Order: sequence, then C-alpha cells, then structure tokens
Amino acid sequence: MEPCDVYGAESRGRTGARLACKLAIAHVVSSLKVGGAEQVVVDLATLQRAAGHDVVVIAISDDPDGPRAEQLRRRGVEVQLLPKRRGFDVSITARLVSRFAAWGTSLVHVHNLQPLIYAAPAGWLHRVPVIHTRHGVVDDPRARPWLRHAAAAFVDAHVAVSRPTAEVMLSEGQVTPPKLHVVTNGVDLSRFAPDPVARARVRAELGISQQAWVVGAVGRLTPVKDHALLLRAAARALPKDGRLLLVGDGPERAPLVALARELGLSERALFLGERHGVPRILAALDALALSSLSEGLPLAVLEAMAAGLPVVATAVGGVPTAVTDGLTGFLVPSGDTEALEARLTQLRDDPALAARMGRNGRKVALQRYSAARMVERYMDLYTLLLVRQHPRGKPTVRPSALVAHVKGSSALPRGLGPSAPREATDRDEGAPRGGAAAGARPRSPTAPPS
Repeated sequence: MEPCDVYGAESRGRTGARLACKLAIAHVVSSLKVGGAEQVVVDLATLQRAAGHDVVVIAISDDPDGPRAEQLRRRGVEVQLLPKRRGFDVSITARLVSRFAAWGTSLVHVHNLQPLIYAAPAGWLHRVPVIHTRHGVVDDPRARPWLRHAAAAFVDAHVAVSRPTAEVMLSEGQVTPPKLHVVTNGVDLSRFAPDPVARARVRAELGISQQAWVVGAVGRLTPVKDHALLLRAAARALPKDGRLLLVGDGPERAPLVALARELGLSERALFLGERHGVPRILAALDALALSSLSEGLPLAVLEAMAAGLPVVATAVGGVPTAVTDGLTGFLVPSGDTEALEARLTQLRDDPALAARMGRNGRKVALQRYSAARMVERYMDLYTLLLVRQHPRGKPTVRPSALVAHVKGSSALPRGLGPSAPREATDRDEGAPRGGAAAGARPRSPTAPPS
C-alpha cells in the first residue's frame, strides 16, 4: 500500500469509507508484561501490520520491557522502549513528540492512564488523531485527577472495552458522549478450542488424574482479582482429587499460598506462575472461575468461552455483557463466597450442564469476540478520525517537527530558515481539528502540567 497523505489534505471520501493506504500507527502502553490489555495491543498491532500498515509499540515505564515485547518482535512489530524516571517525568512528552515526528506517525493510540497523560499531548503536538482506550475501570490511586482530565482534552476519541466501562468513564466527567466509543475486546480464536490431546498431556505433566474435576483462573495475582475469594470457595467445592490451577503471578502470591495452606488446599491448589501456553492450560480445565472485584472485559473469560469452557464469574464491569447467566456460565455477586462455591459445585455435579454451557459459550465467542472483528472496529474509527479531523489548509510546519529538530532528531523544517519567508497563516495554526463533532481541544500546544 502507498503511504497515506492525510495531514493537511482535502477529504477524499465519505465518513465511514476505508482508507486504502498505509498508515504509520503508534501504540503507546505502560507495560509489555503479561496482562489482558497488553495482549489486546499485541493482537491489534499484529493484525494491523499484517494488513500492510507500519506499526510501532512504545512502552513507557520504569521497566518497560517484558514478555509481550518479544512476542511483538517475533511477529515483526517494531518495539521502542522509553524508560521513565520515578514520579512525573516531564521529559516523556517531548521525547514522544520527537519520535512521532521522526517516524512520520499518522495516528497515535494510547492505552490506559499513564500513556494518556504523556502521549495524548504529544500526539496533539504532532497534529494527528489521538485515540485513548481504557481497558478497565480501576484507577491508579496515585494519579492526580486534574492531570488525567487535562490530558483527556487532547484526545479525539475515547474507547471503552465494554458498555459498563463506558458508563464509568462518563460518570467521571472526563469524557463527553460525542467522543466516546465502545469497541469490545477480541481474541485470536485460532488459538482456542477444545483439545483432548492437550488436555491429557497437560494433566499428565501436572500429575492430575484424567478423571479429576479441575477449575482454573487466569490473571495476575493482585488484590483486584480477589483470588482469596476463589480459594475459600474452592476449599469447599473441590473434591478430594480435584484441582484449582492458578495461572499468573504478582504481589499477592505469597499471601495466597499461605491462605491455601491455611484452608487445607496445599495439595489441590497449584500456583503455576506466568505461562505463555494458556490455550494448553485451558484445554486441561473443566471450568474457568473469575473472582474479580472490578473488570473491563477480561480476555480470560473470552478465551475460556472460545475454548468451550463454562465460566463462573463475579458480575463486575463488562463480564455480564459476555457471560449470560444460566446459558454460558454463572454470574455471582462480587465478594460472595457462598454463591461462588454453590455455582462451582453445581458445575462439578452436573457434567452435562457444564458441557452445554461450554458449547454455548464457544458459539458466542466465535460470533462476537474475534480479534479480527475488534481490529476492524478500530480501523473504522481510525478512518473516521483521519477523514474528519485533519485541517483543510496544509500548515507549513508541525509543532512536533520543531521539537524533533531541537532534540537533534531531524533537520530544521523547510520554511523556518533565517531568510525564509513565513508561509503559515492564522488559519493554519488556529483552532484545533475536529470541529463540534469531535469536541473542543486545547488551543495552546503545551505538554500537561507537572
């Protein structure tokens, strides 16, 4: 495909049309470690590159590298690491602006809070559309709300991964309805399916009887996942030869291991740590459990459904939009040990019901939750913003080009030499792109306050 010349060009098609040209897409994340949001970015970037676009994933963090970085590199996606100093690092926005200019970025997609604060103003300075996806509803308690609200004003479109997440974003007052969209998560369906061979092999590797009833949970061991609730429910729901497989790692591991010992689950609760072969683990399960206090739209649930497993989950965030109670699994109140135990026991004692729910869940996943469908929705949104929100008159210089020159990553932009005449007009540097439909944007091209 030819590169898109969308900056300063006239509209080339109706809203909703596809751009048959190559984009330079920059995804900005705060981590490339194991996690649902990180996996969404991997699948999104991979499929965009496969469609012919140039894609880079930039990680901002004290320790930005991680397993997802290697996964992206293996799939041919460029990864850039942007180490961050402790606290608020005022240099991050300027460094991002310079990179966007040097790379010729045509669109910036930021994921979650920290990238929003640093990268949204940088995308605005580069004069390209900025999209922000919020993958969950839990905020970083250390973040200053006024800083988040200030950064949100630089965004052209906010995306929630579920309708409940969208409702939370609206209630916080940082997003207006015209700028808010819902794009549900999707998974690579080719990786998840019932697999009797993998089931037998994984159980043999873990020393689990082929006839045992096995429930699993996939997710980081953090307080918001409330694995303690699951351990308490499993202590009463698991038969003697049953097993609970906990896939993931995190700061709660030691307390959870101690709780399992206290509950008499030391032999039946297996802490498997981070695993890259999640499809194989799912194949070994009879059910998936999710005990979270808060969620956006968890990939673990979608992957389990695609693998043909019934799901027992707390009714939080976007989980009820994916799991239909009594049809594809069971929903229970958050924090209710007895309800979770009762539903796990019901699936344990009724294999026919569990199998039927698993088949129903797989059918729903195949129809609604493919990664390809998710990417198509995002590309439609990209097209909408690129067609609607560029200025009609082509400015002589992007502000980002000046920043890149000052930082030494590019030559002085044409038209700004000592004897060169000034060609930019007030219209060129005036009101931000987007008009009323996209919402007003800040007038002064400044980075967010510290």
